This record gives sequence, C-alpha cells and structure tokens, in this order.
Amino acid sequence: MDPETVAAAQQGDALALDRLIDELAPYVRRLCARIAPGAADDAAQEALLAIFRGLPSLRAPEAIMTWARAVTVRTAVRLAHRSDREVAAEAAAVDRSDPSPEGLVDIDDALARLPVAQRAVLVLRTREGLSEQEIAAALDIPMGTVKSRLHRARAAFREVWDS
Repeated sequence: MDPETVAAAQQGDALALDRLIDELAPYVRRLCARIAPGAADDAAQEALLAIFRGLPSLRAPEAIMTWARAVTVRTAVRLAHRSDREVAAEAAAVDRSDPSPEGLVDIDDALARLPVAQRAVLVLRTREGLSEQEIAAALDIPMGTVKSRLHRARAAFREVWDS
C-alpha cells in the first residue's frame, strides 16, 4: 500500500480514499470471514467504516496494513461474540454420519466451532502468518495470553477435526 495514497486519503482526497478502500476491502472481508463467519459481512462493513473514520488519526501512513488489521480483527472478534451461538448451533446440526462431502468437516467449519478468542489467534497465526508479537498487538492482549490461547486453540481444533 502506497503511503502517499494513504496520506492523500487522510487529507480528504476522495480518489485516494476510494483506491485505499478498494485495496483494503478484500483483505478485510477475508479476515472477517475467518474470524466471524456468522457475521462476516457485517464485520467487514463495520471494520471498513471504522478504518474510514479513524484514518485521519493514523500517524504513520506506512503502517496502514498493521493498523487496518488491528481494527478489522477487533471488529470481527466483537461481532463474532454476538453471532457465535448461532454459528455453533448450525455447525452442530451438520450430520457427521453422512459420507458425502457435505457431511465432512472442513477447516472453516472446524474453525467456526472454536470459541472466538481461540479462533482469532489461530486464524492470525496459521492463515495470516502473523508472529505471536503481531497477534498480541492486533488483539491488544499480552504475549502470554496469545501463547496460551494458541495452545488451547490447536488442541480444540484437533478435537473438532477428529470428531
């Protein structure tokens, strides 16, 4: 992402803002779909709105991706907590005795069954490739919490996957 485009968008350049949102939107949607599968569209929309509103306060335009990731993750986690019960109920309704592909557990289904806090750290680590320090910064939690959540998330994922 070009820091000059970010700076121009911060100063009110509508074309720069449009380019910025166009570049960020696919990443924001993908992250929201993984962390908040039951509220992905709402989470993406709210995250993009929060990015738009908070853009003038971004001090370092070159840090746009890190900042946008943190905003997106926090928004997705917040909305995932709201919809998590619905997603868990839908996932539990899948017939596991059905040998057809629809009856098999896939990665997204297994992730959707994890508690939001565990899902978020697991997605950020395994699918986004973030370090534990980057995860701690994105979620605004201590490093020890990231490590314990990752450990529990991996164990829970294995349990869901094997069931």
